[in-house]
Amino acid sequence: MDRLKLARAVALLTPVLLMAGALGSQYIGGLYPCEMCHWQRWPHYAAIPLALLAILLRGQGIGRLFLALAALAILTSGAIGAFHAGVEYGWWEGLTTCSSIADSGGSVDDMLRNLMQAPVVRCDEAQWTLGGISLAGFNAILSIGAALTILGLMTKARRS
Repeated sequence: MDRLKLARAVALLTPVLLMAGALGSQYIGGLYPCEMCHWQRWPHYAAIPLALLAILLRGQGIGRLFLALAALAILTSGAIGAFHAGVEYGWWEGLTTCSSIADSGGSVDDMLRNLMQAPVVRCDEAQWTLGGISLAGFNAILSIGAALTILGLMTKARRS
């Protein structure tokens, strides 16, 4: 497999798989995202169409631009994840507000009842860890690693 083809595959699979995991943990596992969790998702949402454009336009120079932009979006999510993980581990202070998920709609009484029943999710407490690494930490590791891999493959492909 040529290096650019591999880079395009990594650029598409990384955000798709990480978002599948994030949305699965939310809707199947019941782990509600905090505000910084949402921040990490936006660059992945942007990386998916950028990677698709890189695949569709692979024979053109602009395809490489879209591939680089996808890598930078993935890197951005990883950087936000690293910041969020640092907040969770108490290395630095993060947001002072919390977020919650509440259904809107219905009467004012219905909206108030839904808001009061919705979970409050703190950004400074990891809801789940594996080996001491939170979901934000895993996003940081995987996203930064993938972005560097994509950029490295692009650099090597350009030199050869």
